[in-house]
Amino acid sequence: MSAESLHASAKDVLEGWSTSSEADESLRHTMLAFLDSAPDGCLRRHAPGHITASSLVLDESGCHVLLTLHPKVGRWIQLGGHCEPDDETVVDAALREAREESGIHDVRIDADLLSAHTHPITCSLGVPTRHLDLRFLVVAPDNSHIVRSAESTDLRWWPVDALPPTAERETIDHLVALAHQRKNQD
Repeated sequence: MSAESLHASAKDVLEGWSTSSEADESLRHTMLAFLDSAPDGCLRRHAPGHITASSLVLDESGCHVLLTLHPKVGRWIQLGGHCEPDDETVVDAALREAREESGIHDVRIDADLLSAHTHPITCSLGVPTRHLDLRFLVVAPDNSHIVRSAESTDLRWWPVDALPPTAERETIDHLVALAHQRKNQD
């Protein structure tokens, strides 16, 4: 468990990502170039920017999505956060974040990258930085009981076709569509 294993896993995930658009392919190359220049790029201490790991949590039916009302962002978003030095891989980081933020321990993660995104933010470092977010699909049993963590203002299951008005709708709709597309390919 080290910065090196996280870094190697982030590169592996990005190298294996089958992108579906020119924009995603460009982002994939940009993130790989970032990692080539930033050996500590998976850890929050890398102030210019760092890899984060998030999870779109769907129930087995694919009809409900678990969203957190993020205290800093002020919107309903997918679960996720920073990689920690104890995480062996970015997939482990995404799974840990999903479990910690949902209270659901019997979830399963698809280790193939679902999507990626980069955005400016002032996170726990207290200074403006950039998150390079690797996004994975996590599936929870239908009717899973959730427990809100201290990192969230609220936590709820939402029908995928009836998101709250303050949801990051474009992001969530895109991730849900990718998840359903993946499920239909299997």
